[in-house]
Amino acid sequence: MNGGEAGRRRLYGRRKGHRLSARRQHLIETLLPHVAIDLAKPAPEALTTLFDPSVRSVWLEVGFGAGEHLVWQADRNRDVGLIGCEPFINGIAKVLSEIDERELGTVRLHADDARDVLAWLPQSTIDRVFVLFPDPWPKKRHKRRRLVTGETLDALARVLAPGGELRMASDIADYAAVMLGNVLRHPAFAWTATRPAHWRERPDDWPQTRYEEKARAQGRQPYFLTFRRL
Repeated sequence: MNGGEAGRRRLYGRRKGHRLSARRQHLIETLLPHVAIDLAKPAPEALTTLFDPSVRSVWLEVGFGAGEHLVWQADRNRDVGLIGCEPFINGIAKVLSEIDERELGTVRLHADDARDVLAWLPQSTIDRVFVLFPDPWPKKRHKRRRLVTGETLDALARVLAPGGELRMASDIADYAAVMLGNVLRHPAFAWTATRPAHWRERPDDWPQTRYEEKARAQGRQPYFLTFRRL
């Protein structure tokens, strides 16, 4: 979170976990500056120019955690640029390691609050957004920290191109219901589901993450929600 926005609601938990290995610390110091989004500079009119090699489309993942989904998508969609936002430094370090090993030149990172990137992005420049298993903040006093609010949806609607896709997931039933209700009430989005399988079953181009694996191991049903930008 930017220092000038200290009064803004904090939507995430810890910033750092276990001590990084020497290699990952080195990547934080050397590779991250090359793949980090520079919010001090104006966003390019053609967002695809952020990436090398050139790409046909740009996707955004808000809160990628350990990065399994982000890396999977980048590895299988080499003609797509992916912007990943994550304040947890261990997750950033893990993705940097994958970028280095797999030579993923089409990934850009923001190691902080995704709302800064949403404010920076030009209008209608993102073709797909992922908000997967955001922190449910289950305690009543913390529910105001939940990410999927009308304010966030306004920001997502601004940057998503018409016809673009918003994918969300949660394994917490009440939060999934809140997410669905908030998006359905928003005039910019339409739910694409036509039968229960569309929200109970993960599509083939949507890999399992550790959050989903943990949820299923603990007996929770994940919910997969896909919306189209009108």
